[in-house]
This record gives sequence, C-alpha cells and structure tokens, in this order.
Amino acid sequence: MLKLSHVNKTFGETPVLKDLSTEFPEQQTTVVLGPSGSGKSTMLRSLNLLERPESGIYDCDDLQIDFAKPITSKTTLEVRQRTEMVFQSFNLFPHFSVLQNVIEGPVHVLHQSKDAATKEALTLLDSVGLLDKADAYPVELSGGQSQRVAIARSLAMHPQYILLDEPTSALDPELELEVLKVLLAIHDQNQSMIIVTHNMAFAQRVANKILFIENGDALYDGPTDGFFHSTNDRIKSFIDSMTFSI
Repeated sequence: MLKLSHVNKTFGETPVLKDLSTEFPEQQTTVVLGPSGSGKSTMLRSLNLLERPESGIYDCDDLQIDFAKPITSKTTLEVRQRTEMVFQSFNLFPHFSVLQNVIEGPVHVLHQSKDAATKEALTLLDSVGLLDKADAYPVELSGGQSQRVAIARSLAMHPQYILLDEPTSALDPELELEVLKVLLAIHDQNQSMIIVTHNMAFAQRVANKILFIENGDALYDGPTDGFFHSTNDRIKSFIDSMTFSI
C-alpha cells in the first residue's frame, strides 16, 4: 500500500499540498479529482518522487520516506521500480519503434533478456490493440495510439502501482475512448492504479475510491458512491460543473 501522512509542499510562497494524509489501497483504482491547480498532479508526482515535498511521511510498501530528510538515489530507484508514471504527453522515445519503446525498460532496468522482453512486449501490445504497430515509430501514431503504447510500456515494468496524470486530456473524444477502454480492462485485472482525471463518467465507472483535492486539502477521501451522492455543497457544485445537462 502507498500512504501519505501530513505531507506539505509549496512552490515559492504558495502552499500546494497542506498537511495531506491519504492511502492508496492495492489492487484497486483510486481516482483523484479536483479543480485545476488544486494539487492533484503534485501529489501524484510526489508518489514517484518527481516532486519532493518539504515535510511529511511517505510509506511505499515496506519503504518509509521522511520528506524532511535527504532521499538517496537508491531509495528513489526503489520507489520508481514500484510506481510507473504515465503522462498526458506520452513521453515516447521518438527514435525508437513502438516495440523498442516497450522493451527498453525491461532490458536495461529489469535486466530481462531481449527475447523475453520482446515476447512480453508483443503480448502487451496485443492487449492494447496495437500489435500491428510494433514496428511503427511514434510520429506515425495517433495520440490515442501513443498513449496506449505508453501504458503498455508501464505494464512491461511490472509496477505495483501505475500513476496516470490526466492521460486523456490531450485527446479528442474518440481517441480518449480508446485509452479509457484499455484502462478499464487493466482495472478489471486488479492492477493498482492512481488516476488524475477530469472525466467524471469514467471516474464513476472505474474508481474503487475517490480522492477529491481542493487548494491542497483532501475534501473527500472515500468510496466512489459516497462521492457522487455527497450532500457536501462544494462537491455537489463540482460534479454539476463537470457534468453537462440541459
């Protein structure tokens, strides 16, 4: 399990995370919601140590990290082997083929043989509907296809948790649906995921737990059904603002 306790992060003089405490259960999908600028992405990036809060405790399975103290390269590597990030901008290597993108980490970080990594990569590409694109290059892919490759690449690393930072925000609705279907299939396999998204319908369908952050505070932290049927005026206002109706 991943757990944050009393975490604080500022940018300059602006507080971004304020004494934030929460847990992310294994084999479940936690969806993080909230208005833009609320601290969602900062919190997610902190779980992968891409951001370093000034204080608080981070429990990453059997590792305990005190953000007020220096974090070693060894600890950073251990955390990143357990938590794979998927960004909204895909971050594929442009000079590598799709297959090469997927096997790069397993071969050079996990020290798998190239044959074993290739076999698994082809299986993963098939699972995200892109087996026929194994030899293509990122420039030849649509945004939805690129994001599905990024997800396959993350799965190839066998992380305990996949962290997805608004993975469909740069996509049009049709391409977004391609990616959401893949994420739903991964959820159904009980892969632990933490997803920052603005897609409320997807959140309601896929989340085991909702974390709602506003101004760096956790305003809601609990079951999905409780969030979508909340009587809290701020949460009701947020849901209404994100749901178009006539």
